[in-house]
Amino acid sequence: MNTSPAARQPLVQGKSDRLMSLDALRGFDMFWIIGAGAIVRALTAMGDIPGFKFLAQQLTHKTWAGFAFYDLIFPMFVFIVGVSLVFSLSKILKNEGRAAATKRVISRGLLLVLVGIFYYGGFSNEWPGNRMLGVLQRIGLAYLFAGLIFCWVPTRWLAGVAAGLLVGYWGLMAQMPIRDITLTVPAMGQLMATTGTTNAKSLYIQTTNFVTGIYEPGRNLANHVDYLYLPGRLNDTYWDPEGLLSTIPAVASCLLGVLAGLLLQSCKLNEISKVRWLAGFGVALVAVGFLWGTQFPVIKKIWSSSFVCVAGGYSCLFLATFYLIVDVWKFQAWCQPFVWVGLNPITVYLADNLLGFGKLAARFAGGDLKIFLNTYILTGVGDLVVAVVGLSLAVLFCRFLFRRQIFIRL
Repeated sequence: MNTSPAARQPLVQGKSDRLMSLDALRGFDMFWIIGAGAIVRALTAMGDIPGFKFLAQQLTHKTWAGFAFYDLIFPMFVFIVGVSLVFSLSKILKNEGRAAATKRVISRGLLLVLVGIFYYGGFSNEWPGNRMLGVLQRIGLAYLFAGLIFCWVPTRWLAGVAAGLLVGYWGLMAQMPIRDITLTVPAMGQLMATTGTTNAKSLYIQTTNFVTGIYEPGRNLANHVDYLYLPGRLNDTYWDPEGLLSTIPAVASCLLGVLAGLLLQSCKLNEISKVRWLAGFGVALVAVGFLWGTQFPVIKKIWSSSFVCVAGGYSCLFLATFYLIVDVWKFQAWCQPFVWVGLNPITVYLADNLLGFGKLAARFAGGDLKIFLNTYILTGVGDLVVAVVGLSLAVLFCRFLFRRQIFIRL
């Protein structure tokens, strides 16, 4: 069987290969970023409503180790990028060839990185106040490397490449020695006060003890690599949660999406079989991730290999659920708002940054109206109204683009 990249075919001959479930899942993922989380938190603030306290906890990132639903949002988007690139690049590989597909991957990946730099202020700040890596940059780099791998590596090797990236990252994090210094603001502040110096680089170099296999905040290989080699402003002062070394497992997250996309693209499986395989793959990944977490903890901020497995597993389960309901059972009307958002995810993400749907909502329902609702109706109602208006504005913006068939894709 020919499994070379150039031999890959679209989903099914004679059928559209666009999956509404994939657009809906992408939109569902974005919903939590553009305002759904604020609604849940506002409801929680209104009182002890059964279930909402748990939901509010799930909509808060873990401080370090552990996993909450909110920790899934970003890696699931990277996973969805992997699923999507299978369908988009397969067409280019078939019709235009590998060179055209490679050009597409490189141009889109680099454009996402540049847009990400713009998102964090561009070059409005004096150097080194510019953030070089962040959310969009990670998406761009994950797409870039996963896309190149998809274009040039035979299908049968893709799972091995993803596994190799995860195991290799674990090996580096566990075995590579680092200086025994904790790169966090409190720890460095205390060390500076003790030694009487304010030069962090000097303190770092003067540390002569080395350790291995440490996964604490600011005291692990990924954070130390950022401190030494990542230019510009670092999000956590001394390191960045979307840093250099942790890009390696992020590429694996995207490749897990590629594997799921290839499964959905297969003509050899019927729809129910695809759902079963996705669900089984998801359960297995979650189990492997938490088991792996006993040795390499589940930590989003360093994108640990165990975190990739857990997030990838849950992403598979969400994809299986959406695919079953939307594309197999054809229950589609309910997910239309998700589709509107899912067809313009980067656009609404940038619009929220530039315009601020929450700030616009406050112009309609903030100020005295919010105070009146919180004071005379029920504590938290004013915040809830602002949150609902903010999310509604974001969705209506996406609906406006959808109705006019405006799809801005980088």
